[in-house]
Amino acid sequence: MNQVVLKAESLDGYLSKKDNEYLTQMDNYYAKCMEEYKVLANPDSSRSSCSESEKKIIEYYNDMGHLMQKICKENPAIKVYSFETEEESHAEASRVIAKLRDVKTGHHEFVYYTQRAYEMLFKMAYTGDHSDKKNHLIVKTPVTVPVQNYSVHKIPDIDHKIEKTVMCVMLRGALLPSMIMSKEIQEYSSKGYVTPFALFRIKRNDTKKENNMEYIMDLDKSYFKLEELDGKDLVFADPMNATGGSLVTVVKYLLDMGIKPKSIKFFNVIAALKGAMRVVRALDNCTVNTLWMDPVLNDSAYIMPGLGDAGDRINGVDTESNPRNMIQLIADYGSDIAGLYRSQLREIERVVLSGR
Repeated sequence: MNQVVLKAESLDGYLSKKDNEYLTQMDNYYAKCMEEYKVLANPDSSRSSCSESEKKIIEYYNDMGHLMQKICKENPAIKVYSFETEEESHAEASRVIAKLRDVKTGHHEFVYYTQRAYEMLFKMAYTGDHSDKKNHLIVKTPVTVPVQNYSVHKIPDIDHKIEKTVMCVMLRGALLPSMIMSKEIQEYSSKGYVTPFALFRIKRNDTKKENNMEYIMDLDKSYFKLEELDGKDLVFADPMNATGGSLVTVVKYLLDMGIKPKSIKFFNVIAALKGAMRVVRALDNCTVNTLWMDPVLNDSAYIMPGLGDAGDRINGVDTESNPRNMIQLIADYGSDIAGLYRSQLREIERVVLSGR
């Protein structure tokens, strides 16, 4: 099999002594939280003890939030929605994340809130600069009496930011988020620019732990054209950034192949602090944009408190013996998604059917 493998120890080599000290601080805060979680999860705990534990958890989360703000201020390539936007927007982000985390949130609702999350991330990354010039959209409306009516709408002129973008899809769970980001780019482009897509088949070795994790890219089941990536703005939209290993594996491979991206942008619904720090340490000219930052990873390299397996919650669960390929996933999204993202689907089909 034609594979590229990256090991966790290579990722950790990018972290500085100060980075590791910050991560240890965060681990200590979260260990205190987990002690209080035990009280809340115990059905025999009294109401007063639960109330006291909730107060402590809130206090610890405030402490972790302040530490994250300090770290991100020192690392401007890590952009967290609530640290970058006006305060009035923070409650919306918090509510979206709360719905995505909730075990009661079903598939269709999870997809809806994922769409909202990526629309918010796009706005933060591309339209937050009010120095941009304006484009004017003239829209034909359904009103025809007494004459055909039109409306005029101003949008930021961000063509220079978006029209050399390639959407890079690393994992099954990243397929729909990548389509959402591509659709946002198309809607804000004055020319209706539809991004090319590059599809990478990469997975973690789940027999490993966080400290010896391996990231394996299967080149035989990946679909991309190197010439379409050189000099371009590469955008990766993965709902979860746990360790940063998948992104670093793909980008290091492309760099080894002589590809020189104009920029690299990583968009996450939730990023673990360690994963975000690894990415910006390992990759030059790379920005991590996340709606929410979670403090720690467990021994299996899953984000805590996390939201579970985002890929399964978006796409449904595959069987180990018969996993769906990209075309099958697209078919299972159904007519609503197919109709909304038809331009993106055509691009994905083009790159898959034409091969590498």
